[in-house]
Amino acid sequence: MEITTVRFGTMTVQEEKVLSFPKGILGFSQHKRFVLFPHTEGSPLFWLQSIDDGSLAFVVMNPQLVKKDYSIDIEQTVLEQVNAREISDLEVMCIITIPPELPQKMTINLLGPIIINVNARMALQIVCTDDRYSHRHPVLGEQ
Repeated sequence: MEITTVRFGTMTVQEEKVLSFPKGILGFSQHKRFVLFPHTEGSPLFWLQSIDDGSLAFVVMNPQLVKKDYSIDIEQTVLEQVNAREISDLEVMCIITIPPELPQKMTINLLGPIIINVNARMALQIVCTDDRYSHRHPVLGEQ
């Protein structure tokens, strides 16, 4: 299928690469289908682009690249919602915020991880209440 995006122009997306978010992303619950692709080859950053709204895309990355001891409790209900049998079926990504003109001050939201079952192409954003984490954790070290 072809999609038209604001940032990347027209893109060809294979249907089997589409991630389904049954509940959407927090604040964007009406958007249920996204595609995940790397920013550039070898980059730790990825784009999570909406299939249905070409203007909606998030920058995401593996939170353990920023905080090596990052871990969250994933409840059985989360596994069920993404059709996963075990935690090893999952990948975790977190949304990055990059201030305009200040990329060195980018932050990662460790309180709202996105849980992805890569095999089933299902995903869910959850909310953590762990006080070790922040929704504005510096990506490039302490600021």
